[in-house]
Amino acid sequence: MGLDISICVDNDKQVYSGDYYDPATDYFNKHSLSRTFCNLMCRKDVVSGEPELDQIGRIISVDISPILAMERSSVDDDGELTFLLDATENEEERKAILQQFELNREMPEDNIDNVLSTIELLIEKLSVIDDLPDLLTDNGYSTLDYNYYFTDFNNDKGQGYIGNNFGQDLRNFKRFLEFAKAKGTKTVHFSYG
Repeated sequence: MGLDISICVDNDKQVYSGDYYDPATDYFNKHSLSRTFCNLMCRKDVVSGEPELDQIGRIISVDISPILAMERSSVDDDGELTFLLDATENEEERKAILQQFELNREMPEDNIDNVLSTIELLIEKLSVIDDLPDLLTDNGYSTLDYNYYFTDFNNDKGQGYIGNNFGQDLRNFKRFLEFAKAKGTKTVHFSYG
């Protein structure tokens, strides 16, 4: 087992109605993000240099901050906060941790249009780059399988979840956002589990 990523919405009942899970619609394969995409989003916690998604944004001049902001959690993690506060050595550190924790809890609101336009721009600009793996550095910690995940951007290599490449993940992401927006979604964020 591994860590998965999913896109959460502010109107679950409308988006995830009964027909969403009907095998005939195949929404799971059309909308799912791969475990490699999950690893890509978590790279900032693993590498000491610039994470690949940040590199991609810089290389093609796309502001990826709307995607990164989707990671903010709306759930209080009292255990993590308690642990961090217990480890502080002074009041200044304590205030900094509390301030950061509050910032991380703030969910972006009405962000679906910004996220969708960012995904569309990524797809547009990356669709003309043939050598993306050669332009990226793994910071000495290779877990993304560059020669598979970042190649053949315009071709779907996976089955909607298993074996997706970066292009397929972005197209699935876009399809989900369009679907959710049509159902009235205004706010989206990531969930890990």
